[in-house]
Amino acid sequence: FIFVYHILSLFEGGLGQLGVGLAQMLREQYGKENVILSDIKRPPADVFNMGPFVYADVLDYKNLRELVVNNRITWLVHYSALLSAVGEANVTLARTINITGLHNVLDLALENCLRLFVPSTIGAFGPSSPRDPAPDLCIQRPRTIYGVSKVHGELMGEYLHHKYGLDFRCLRYPGVISATTKPGGGTTDYAVQIFHDALGSGHHECYLRPQTRLPMMHISDCHRATIEFMQADECQLSLRTYNIAAISFTPEEVAAEIRKHVPQLTVTYKPDPVRQNIADSWPMRFDDSNARRDWGWKPAYGLPELVTDMLDRVQNKRTNAGLPVS
Repeated sequence: FIFVYHILSLFEGGLGQLGVGLAQMLREQYGKENVILSDIKRPPADVFNMGPFVYADVLDYKNLRELVVNNRITWLVHYSALLSAVGEANVTLARTINITGLHNVLDLALENCLRLFVPSTIGAFGPSSPRDPAPDLCIQRPRTIYGVSKVHGELMGEYLHHKYGLDFRCLRYPGVISATTKPGGGTTDYAVQIFHDALGSGHHECYLRPQTRLPMMHISDCHRATIEFMQADECQLSLRTYNIAAISFTPEEVAAEIRKHVPQLTVTYKPDPVRQNIADSWPMRFDDSNARRDWGWKPAYGLPELVTDMLDRVQNKRTNAGLPVS
């Protein structure tokens, strides 16, 4: 979670790929004491020292309510979820966290008149959806529990907005690429791991076929889109759930771009049936024209800029950790 108060926000699931960076950006705008990061894990020392952190379990409604009431929370960012490949390995746990946890958050937001942001995903689409590009409104019918839970969240949020006026906002994220955290079990995570492998062993074994095209985004674009969307005036929004897009590439395309900087990189392909089937059911590109029109969304990173930045960040990270850099 991320909690925001006056504006005070609570981030739950805040130690994942997205939470820490978004909390930092919000703290720069609203003051570090006005943004509370939370998770069920012990935070690293640097994250703990960055600003307020609390333990929060998305399945513990009483504790969440106490946090919201005692801290006078006004915004809630809900990042707690099991991702696609991990969710398929443990459907029962994914259903509990992704759906039961979501209902706790929805009830909490309604009860306390919170502004609620819940991310959705490329995984909310399925094999019968338009793939190139996928529009905001179309047949979805995903085939993973992760995707099913996200469609459920989109529709529940929209329903509660129309019935009770809940300020629910949702962005469908593409694959998000970041150097700050380890891959977390998503189908697009090869696009993070390949940078670590390029500067480490010099070899990457990819679990997708080389021509598998998926929409991707640099994490700073993802954070900026989230904040701009959260701050957008209600009157600007024609939807409660929007696609956001930046770039779309295949494993062989990103490998070719990396080789402009690390010529010795080699890549072999060993498609994993579970992840490949998931990727084949997802859009190749997002149509985000509504986000661009309604609240002015525009990405800053293309593929060359993303690759240059990721290599710099991963190299610095490896150097600081005393790891060799190829």
